[in-house]
Amino acid sequence: MKTTDVIKGAALLLCVAWLGIPAPARAAQDINCKLHFQLSGWSAFYKRAEGSGTVTCDNGQSMHVTIRAEGGGLTFGKTEVDNGHGEFSGVYDIHQVLGHYGGAEAHAGAQESADSQVVTKGNVSLALSGKGRGWNLGVAFGAFIIEP
Repeated sequence: MKTTDVIKGAALLLCVAWLGIPAPARAAQDINCKLHFQLSGWSAFYKRAEGSGTVTCDNGQSMHVTIRAEGGGLTFGKTEVDNGHGEFSGVYDIHQVLGHYGGAEAHAGAQESADSQVVTKGNVSLALSGKGRGWNLGVAFGAFIIEP
């Protein structure tokens, strides 16, 4: 057998072996997703608000969602948020934004009011802010729920 035949055979085996090795998996990267929403509700020991919004991500994904805020505590009032904003962190796919987030808040307002809050769901966090109308006073614990 010639030396060139041995080299060609070894090269062929290396190529075949290389093609059989799977490529390493790419690590998932965070995507930047934002929530724009409207929400209105009431509270009298139990707090409930409903609304809708749109989640948009920097990778081109978007989704219309419904939103509920529920909880209890020492809370009274009625509020509306017309131009709410939220920013997610820890998201790799838009569907991770769906679900139940937990949090606590203290609130007070009359007529025009502003609020900000951070809620979490596992590794995903959502920083919320908004301006609205109404009156409210209290401390509440509960869930911020985002559904398709």
